[in-house]
Amino acid sequence: MAIQKPRTLSGFMELLPGDQVLFDRMVALLRESYSLYGFTPLDTPAIESSEVLLAKGGGETEKQIYRFTKGDSDLSLRFDLTVPLAKYVALHYNELTFPFRRFQIGKVYRGERAQRGRFREFYQADIDVIGDGALDISNEAEIPSIIYRAFTSLGLERFKIRVNNRKVLNGLFDILGLGERAGDVMRTIDKLEKIGREKVLAILTDDFGVSAAAAAGLLDLLESPDPLTALEAYRAKDETFDAGLEELGTVVKYMSAFGVPADHFMVDLTIARGLDYYTGTVYETVMLDHPEIGSICSGGRYDNLAEYYTDKQLPGVGISIGLTRLFFVLQDQGLLNGDLITAPADVLVLPMTEDLSHAISLSTSLRGAGIRTQVYTEPKKFKAKMNYANKLGIPFVAFLGEDEVRAGKVTVKNMLTGEQESLDLGAAPTALAARAAALGGGAPIREPANG
Repeated sequence: MAIQKPRTLSGFMELLPGDQVLFDRMVALLRESYSLYGFTPLDTPAIESSEVLLAKGGGETEKQIYRFTKGDSDLSLRFDLTVPLAKYVALHYNELTFPFRRFQIGKVYRGERAQRGRFREFYQADIDVIGDGALDISNEAEIPSIIYRAFTSLGLERFKIRVNNRKVLNGLFDILGLGERAGDVMRTIDKLEKIGREKVLAILTDDFGVSAAAAAGLLDLLESPDPLTALEAYRAKDETFDAGLEELGTVVKYMSAFGVPADHFMVDLTIARGLDYYTGTVYETVMLDHPEIGSICSGGRYDNLAEYYTDKQLPGVGISIGLTRLFFVLQDQGLLNGDLITAPADVLVLPMTEDLSHAISLSTSLRGAGIRTQVYTEPKKFKAKMNYANKLGIPFVAFLGEDEVRAGKVTVKNMLTGEQESLDLGAAPTALAARAAALGGGAPIREPANG
């Protein structure tokens, strides 16, 4: 029989056990952060009917989607978590309580060209607040506080949440006479940090016919150290602009009240996000020491989540973290916490007698105390058994020999310090639970102390 060489498809990430523990720790901390703000967990099918998933139709989405037939059914793998949410809310509208606050962490699939840091199968971690007909502006200010708490819980400190408002941009473009070229202008100013002011000015004036005065005025605003104050000069010149400026000011004010430190957010007028989708506040979050990575969390306010599934007006605000890509980047940059205990067990019980009953009973008692426990029963030499514990990083090994059984004791070795102690069998579960708890926890990300 021919042996098939094992391989993993390009664009699909598989992790070794230690890294998988770190990844799962990140997921657990995000769940805790989202739950702390009163979001309910949601899961939707990975496979949907193609006509439902592609209700909007066309564009890059349809080119990248994994689509297949099974019998007479035309099916597709979900390409994000937003479209399934829209279907879910439209389908269960009468059973839900609004505002509907949900979080979802799950895999999505995109058949794009796989490259370093970009995946075809990847986890997204999303939160959204959906209103019924209306949604208060305070929700747009709360989202950054959730971003802040989520990332600090993961161990990230050197990041900044950039905030803007699409109404401000749209109104400003109309005031400056750039409304018809809004898309071209936004794509150009998005390059400001990369190519500099002079090249952006040249593209705006030479390629898109923007007047030199309008282009210079726009860039002056974008580069202002105090954007909110600079924007005041344009108040009362456009109704959309005025509404956006009021919203942006309110969001900034409430963000402070929600506990987002001033050094972790900024108003950035270059942030646009989905030209055809977002309608109010928009967000992008960047790592200060790794700007080349781009946004690690983005989103914003939209007017009608489920317009392709219902005629009900369902405005919302939300953000998405590309968790697989973020993990890959952190791993690549050496920012994962290598000191975090990633062993599958806290205690390895080594029976030193032919009769395994006492060792098995001890392991049962330890598990009853909430201690993750393995019993090693393979007929190996003592050194091989200890190597097993070392390779897995199990912090404690419990020995039960004839002497321990007769004395009602267990010998415990701390594999991290090399220290050994003798414990009463009855007291061992409580004592080891305390020792294991002292080693547990910790953030999965560890940034350099000097930033």
